[in-house]
Amino acid sequence: MLLFYVRHGEPVYDPDSLTPLGRRQAESVAHRLCLFGIDHVFTSTSTRAIETARPTLEMLKLAPEQPFDWMNENKVWPELSVEFAPGRRHWCYDDDECLASFADPALRAMGPRWAEHPLFAERHPSFGRAVRKMRREADAFLESLGYRHEAERCEYRVERDNGERIALFAHEGAGLLFLSTILDIPYPLFAPAFAMGHTGVTVVEFRARGEVCSPRVLQLSSDSHLYRDGLPLNYQNRLRF
Repeated sequence: MLLFYVRHGEPVYDPDSLTPLGRRQAESVAHRLCLFGIDHVFTSTSTRAIETARPTLEMLKLAPEQPFDWMNENKVWPELSVEFAPGRRHWCYDDDECLASFADPALRAMGPRWAEHPLFAERHPSFGRAVRKMRREADAFLESLGYRHEAERCEYRVERDNGERIALFAHEGAGLLFLSTILDIPYPLFAPAFAMGHTGVTVVEFRARGEVCSPRVLQLSSDSHLYRDGLPLNYQNRLRF
């Protein structure tokens, strides 16, 4: 199975939608995904994710699957953001204090139990809630596709090696938690180190080795479709490359 994780196009956050450029990015990524086909399209419940998926659904003549509320950025943001000034918040992976704590050797030694460290269990208990909820939901999603997670071995039991191509359109903040979860990489190691551009495509292969498999990232936030279509290559509209 190939899992295509796609961040939404350039957004308008209020009201939740896409900019004109975001709509062009959505069409561009649809052209890319249609080259080899997609079997099922999932989205978060946010409008910007649904609008980004729409051209892919139309070109492939697919019906959307039931959207996932647990992948909506608005569900993850309150739990994994911190206040850095009165009334102002940012993601924990953008916060200097959290980043210093993420680098603490004792915390890193705790692996998947990192959120139980006193640095977070006492000051930011919502981090642990976010991790546990994402684990439950992501495991249930992948099990529905035929791959049952065996957390203690950091691998998946193959109950149905389906060979399908699955697309999930969602967000960066929620996506970093989702990918760190399905890859069994502790969030403090993963989230500060990687980013996703608008309509960046991350490809994760679930390749069976007998009765088990370990997911492998083949591409991370690839924007080759934007380059091909002559659209701007940038990150958060602040860094062009």
